Amino acid sequence: MNIIRLLLGFFLPPLGVFLTVGVGPTLFINILLTLLGWLPGSVHAIWVIAKHNENPNREEGIY
Repeated sequence: MNIIRLLLGFFLPPLGVFLTVGVGPTLFINILLTLLGWLPGSVHAIWVIAKHNENPNREEGIY
């Protein structure tokens, strides 16, 4: 599942973030960054997914 989320985070950044953290401030930040350009949204999505995989026991929040 992690590979799928990373690929979605690269090609469709908001979807990858949504599948990782759900609806919240992180998703809205990613949508804004994606609207500003695909690259910032993609970098943010991959970073969020990687950080979430690093510590999966952490409560959902802003990354």
